[in-house]
Amino acid sequence: MLVDANVLMYAAGGPHRHKAASARFVERVAKGEVEAALDAEVLQEILHRYRALRRWREGRALFDLTRQVFSVVIPVTVEILDRARHLLDRHGTLMARDALHAAVVFENDLEAICSFDRDFDVIEGLRRQEP
Repeated sequence: MLVDANVLMYAAGGPHRHKAASARFVERVAKGEVEAALDAEVLQEILHRYRALRRWREGRALFDLTRQVFSVVIPVTVEILDRARHLLDRHGTLMARDALHAAVVFENDLEAICSFDRDFDVIEGLRRQEP
């Protein structure tokens, strides 16, 4: 399954109702109990978000830990971008990053996306799973 950036950020962040479940999920991935991957955009989201918040030290640490835990990082290809564009055509409320992640799931025949983002629920054929 593909893991969305929000799961990683909740796991690493301060107190939040999703923190414990996210941290347990990432721990299960690290132990090899859950087969999970990232796409390159998830890593970019981590870099962007923490830099924008001026919390670079934390962002760098999360990036490095994420790279250690997740051995599979799926590249964003033009085929994925084409599929994302088609998803955006079909779903007027879908945001571009969400369309890209959904396209990664479809193009790589992954079973689900692990995310708290319910915007994925509008995409037919995409299964969203919370940690």
